[in-house]
Amino acid sequence: MQLGDARTGKLADNIAGFGRALRRAGVRVDSARIALATEAASLVGLERREDLGAALEAVMVGREQDRLVFRELFDAFFRDPGMAQKLLAQMLPQGEGKAEPVKRRPRVQEALAPQRAGQGRPRKPDQEVRFDAAMTASEFQRLRHADFNGLSADEYRLVERIARDVALPVPTVPARRTRAGLRGSRPHWPGAMHAAARTGGEVVHLPRRERRRQPLPLLILLDVSGSMERYARLLLAFLHAATRHAAGGRIGRCDVFAFGTHLTDLSAAFKQADTDAMLAVASAAIDDFAGGTRLGESLAMLRLRHARRLVGRRTLVLLITDGLDTGEPEALGRELDWLRLHCRRLLWLNPLLRFSGYEPLARGAVQLHRHAHGMLAVHNIETLEQLAGSIAAVMDR
Repeated sequence: MQLGDARTGKLADNIAGFGRALRRAGVRVDSARIALATEAASLVGLERREDLGAALEAVMVGREQDRLVFRELFDAFFRDPGMAQKLLAQMLPQGEGKAEPVKRRPRVQEALAPQRAGQGRPRKPDQEVRFDAAMTASEFQRLRHADFNGLSADEYRLVERIARDVALPVPTVPARRTRAGLRGSRPHWPGAMHAAARTGGEVVHLPRRERRRQPLPLLILLDVSGSMERYARLLLAFLHAATRHAAGGRIGRCDVFAFGTHLTDLSAAFKQADTDAMLAVASAAIDDFAGGTRLGESLAMLRLRHARRLVGRRTLVLLITDGLDTGEPEALGRELDWLRLHCRRLLWLNPLLRFSGYEPLARGAVQLHRHAHGMLAVHNIETLEQLAGSIAAVMDR
């Protein structure tokens, strides 16, 4: 099919406008991808909307977590020819009422907002919000209490930066090794002899030998299924920045796994010094992002292939999921029995605790509630700030 000359027609302009909307939604689209999209549209033609969408998705989407955003934006832009023309050409105000209201992701709503709210007023460019200048105290407080699932794209990026500054002191326990100190059950004779040499052989002070303290080993299991999509990236950034400075600079062993339909080891990604680099490595490693949840099978893989990650019975396990598991509850219960037996504490970090009357009624949630030592909330900045105290309270119990 002849689509016309791109220099005089509207195809190239429409696809360029679609690419700009994808960028506003957080999808990495550069000029090279837009040029490839124009060529792909010329090759597949415009007879079938599904073929056009598949061709554009193949060249414009490079990350698995951006596919759902692309499809929603594509549906909004190419719902019908008249609406596509208006959306892609900075449509007139009267074109707004012809579109039926559709519930979309916050990133998609923000990407479409400039076209809908234009009405002759120029769109203000995106500005970087800084805490000490552009951000008021009321706005900061609102973001502290805002649920991660309800943030726009700009707010999400800002809250992600805030989360990287939240501390998570890892609980410490007495180690086997000892050191000189003020308290202890046994004298520290080498220290006593050194002190006596400075006082003419007279033992004036008898130091004690006390046990050192070390941070608990951490095992983090993070759900990256579709229902946890808005929480996964932000919690990864929070955990990476927090564990890099855990326990006052003393970093213990930290093993991180992502699970959806299967288990993915992210420990190598967490060795990156920079959080953005860690997110890039983790994004490349996770191939089941925004899919289903099979926690039982993932825990079975942990038991069979990575059982040595559980150091004795001293490991603190943080299981971050909403409990909406699609596997068999009996198999999940058996794996949770094994995990609870081989760790010090099993803590369930549940974003659904944002609902005041939440009860674990799903089959997977019932098993998690039965086996976990505690259930903690992780749905906004305030709960992340309180997480260390909540973990300490469960450890004391």
